[in-house]
Amino acid sequence: MTLSRDSAINIAQILSEALPYIQRFTNKTIVIKYGGSAMTDERLKQSFARDVVLMKLVGMNPIIVHGGGPQIGSVLKELGIESKFVDGMRVTDSKTMDVVQMVLGGLVNQDIVSLINQNGGKAVGLTGKDASLIKARKMLIQRSSPEVQASEIIDIGHVGEVVSINREVLDLIVESDIIPVIAPIGVGDDNETYNINADLVAGKLAEKLGAEKLILLTDVPGLMDKEGKLLSGLSTVEVDHLIADGTVSGGMLPKIKCALSAVNNGVTASQIIDGRVAHAVLLEVLTDEGVGTLISAEGSSPHT
Repeated sequence: MTLSRDSAINIAQILSEALPYIQRFTNKTIVIKYGGSAMTDERLKQSFARDVVLMKLVGMNPIIVHGGGPQIGSVLKELGIESKFVDGMRVTDSKTMDVVQMVLGGLVNQDIVSLINQNGGKAVGLTGKDASLIKARKMLIQRSSPEVQASEIIDIGHVGEVVSINREVLDLIVESDIIPVIAPIGVGDDNETYNINADLVAGKLAEKLGAEKLILLTDVPGLMDKEGKLLSGLSTVEVDHLIADGTVSGGMLPKIKCALSAVNNGVTASQIIDGRVAHAVLLEVLTDEGVGTLISAEGSSPHT
């Protein structure tokens, strides 16, 4: 099939536009939290895998952290185990933790690894337990109880928060031209296994590795203002104001706080992008416009 002249010119312009971004991000680490529709829609799964393979081929160092909440929920339902949540965190008893390890560390992780490998990449699957990659501790949720004028501490089981990251393991993998695919499971000093929110793991990894970018895939266009308009480029100060005035709330609040923490701790930019758009990662990394909301120290441009 022969391209028309206009189509050929359009393709050439797109490739030319990508060049400065390829040059800028060569040898730079980009941490991607993979979740939502991009993990369940077959077309989007393929486009994500191709995006990651291309990034690696042009010299970038993508590191994938994945979720798997819906998949965990489905298996728990099949086994007759009720799912309970406190402040968006899954209450994880021992039986639930066994399912989390099986689904995240096995089924979901290996599916992503296989997709990347099928598309010409070299990927390896890890959990935070491998080589003590992610050291964790139990997360306790604190709630205010006006009735007794005191705070209530809620234990939600095997749910953890990141204490430290074993960077040496990731450095070895990345230097071997392999793409790490990480399940958000950590291990404590007590040798207990912990289920950790994937956004939190991605954020801490980006901070520890001094990443150029943290990209969080979601099922929304990005951060919206109170009128429903997409906010494309924000400074950390502007984000603080949006949190304070209630523009950022509900399920978006933990993601925004994670993105904000990453930038405040040395990551050049955090981006919340719409994973329902095919090739969303490449559009964000390699085009002038990008897709979604970018958060940086200055917030001067929608694409940095």
